[in-house]
Amino acid sequence: MVKVILEWLGHASCHLTVYEKSIYIDPYEGLYVDKADVILVTHSHFDHCDSSKIKNITKEDTIIIAPLDCIQKIDGKLRVIKPGENLDVNGLLIEAVHAYNFKRFRSPGNPFHPKGFGVGYLITVNKKTIYHAGDTDFIPEMNELKRRNISLALLPSGGTYTMDNIEAVEAALAINPKVVIPIHRWETNPKEFKTKVESLSSIKVALLEPGEKYEL
Repeated sequence: MVKVILEWLGHASCHLTVYEKSIYIDPYEGLYVDKADVILVTHSHFDHCDSSKIKNITKEDTIIIAPLDCIQKIDGKLRVIKPGENLDVNGLLIEAVHAYNFKRFRSPGNPFHPKGFGVGYLITVNKKTIYHAGDTDFIPEMNELKRRNISLALLPSGGTYTMDNIEAVEAALAINPKVVIPIHRWETNPKEFKTKVESLSSIKVALLEPGEKYEL
């Protein structure tokens, strides 16, 4: 059985270790010791696409995957991806899915994250699928993810720019992963999220502190 270890670095930043490979998602917060084999970026906002962090963990053969809007911020072997596309990288199947706001706006008609701007990711290895939702509201496309038998979902729950706790609970119930970890938490109380999800379903909620790890 292949071990998949997820370390939450803080905010939306995560580090996956599988097949002795290091995969970083949205490098921004936390300590970065290992160089990256793969870097996934959900969108170009500075707290998800930190060019200095990306540069520091990039080695000669690091593969960076990101949506088109990131292209001017990233140096290296960049592969542009958009929702619905997938790539086979180092034994990982990486698929981009939609991530966007339809409820949260900078100004009328101007969402913080327009549809098509950023992505979420499905990462599948050895029949285990990890979902990183990116910055998003509870969008209709999430209802389709239930059939994907997701092992672990990483859902933003901070409100303001993304789902709040109430919407993240709705998203978790719709997706029905085996385990869910709330990220991008801002001022919301993750214990309230845990209590609600576990009272309404058989989904396990793992509450991590920055730097803590979870093994699938």
